[in-house]
Amino acid sequence: MRPFRSIALLVAAVPALAFAQGAAPAQPTAPGSSGPETTAPASPSPADPPERSRTQRDAPAVPQTAPDAPAQVAPARPPEEDDAEGTPSQPPASTGPTSGTAPASAPGDAPVLDSGEAPRTTDAQQQRLVNGAPLYNPNVNVHIVQKKRFADEGKHELVLYPGVVQVNGKFTNHAGTALHYVYHLQENFALQVGGQYNWYSDESDFNLELIDKVREQAQAASSLLLQWGAHAGVEVTPLYGKFAFFNNSLAQFSLVLSGGAGVGKTRHLIRPEVANEVDGQTYQVPARFGDTGNKFLGEVGGGFRVQFGESYAIRLEVRDLIYTARVDKVDGCNLADFESLEAARAANQPFEGLNLSGSCKVAKFDGVDPETKKNYREDIILGRDLVAEPSSDVLNNVSFYAGFSVLF
Repeated sequence: MRPFRSIALLVAAVPALAFAQGAAPAQPTAPGSSGPETTAPASPSPADPPERSRTQRDAPAVPQTAPDAPAQVAPARPPEEDDAEGTPSQPPASTGPTSGTAPASAPGDAPVLDSGEAPRTTDAQQQRLVNGAPLYNPNVNVHIVQKKRFADEGKHELVLYPGVVQVNGKFTNHAGTALHYVYHLQENFALQVGGQYNWYSDESDFNLELIDKVREQAQAASSLLLQWGAHAGVEVTPLYGKFAFFNNSLAQFSLVLSGGAGVGKTRHLIRPEVANEVDGQTYQVPARFGDTGNKFLGEVGGGFRVQFGESYAIRLEVRDLIYTARVDKVDGCNLADFESLEAARAANQPFEGLNLSGSCKVAKFDGVDPETKKNYREDIILGRDLVAEPSSDVLNNVSFYAGFSVLF
């Protein structure tokens, strides 16, 4: 009886097993695997609307290891393919964080690393700011922008130019020394005052040759000499930078532009050096210069300042000193004074009692030099020629300035 009873039970269980397999959908398996590795989530409750089952999705899992093969995911059926009984379509099964599987798709903004690029780090210590740019930031490629090593704002600068040489001397030659004081109000703006003394100021060789050979010389508008000048103005620094010095130290440089106004003392050549022969003896008479008064002085320039350390710098600049070249007086005597002096000289009369201006220095054109035996009255006609044709032109004295400064 037992065999017949076992057969009856087997026959009754076969239909029930077939009905259960037809009600549950089959789960796909990954290629090469012996069975399903993931299970589908529970079907949504019939009370939930179909829209919720379609919009809510599980977050994609992050793979732990490099995928060997793409995962197979059952496609979701659209709402139109729901079964006849009204059962809502079932969402696709999600893959779990198991080895050998990978997410179906990655977000569009996910970073992609090159094969030869080291992985970026998100460590807070390595993301610290370095001179305004975070390290290992994929959006920042330059990490060398730095502030100035030494700030200029609020500092005083004393500049000495031992050598100032004129570079546009056609009719004049100048060489001197300048001293400037600069106060840096801001990083790129400063106030300055300066003075310059030309210990050498003379006519050019070309002009002296004209005087010697053809008895002609350049007009005062072209050959006025600057003895000294003082000015005040501003200095701006539109750009700056740094460079390596002997590969082991950095030097900071800046472009400086300056401008100002002031006053300058001028003079003009009356008579070059000559030989004076008296009673068979020859005397060398030095050149004679006449005072032409103070003139308005303007100054513009530009150059480079190279700073070594915090307190020392070297300056190389070109400056143009602009001053008026009108000569209407020589040694304080105007044209009317020279006319009166020349009339008295021609008549061999003394100069006392002549109606001259108060500024005229008569002693400069009267008497005889005891050493050279030169009669100063011979210079009257030369002085008169200088003031006979006054000019309203201006002169440009362009000079090269080389010096060093101390900042404190």
